[in-house]
Amino acid sequence: MGAQIAVRLADEDLESLDAAIARGAFPSRAAAIRAGLHCVLREEREAQIEAAYRLAAGDAADDGIAIEIGEAGLLLGAALLSDHERGRGERER
Repeated sequence: MGAQIAVRLADEDLESLDAAIARGAFPSRAAAIRAGLHCVLREEREAQIEAAYRLAAGDAADDGIAIEIGEAGLLLGAALLSDHERGRGERER
């Protein structure tokens, strides 16, 4: 089990969060916050990978081929991660 943390939200954000829960998008506030955190961390990781590809590509980045290959890898990895998380989210509900 993880640590419990306190999060302060603006009233309008809390209203939007509660509306999403009422629509059935998330089972609870905690689940919604966890889902959002997973998205933010995934985007951060993708940015790190992209930066590493750009650094490794060096001069090859000028012609764009290495970047296109790297971006294709990122898209494939993101799709696989999304499918995996979607499956995990269904089990949590």
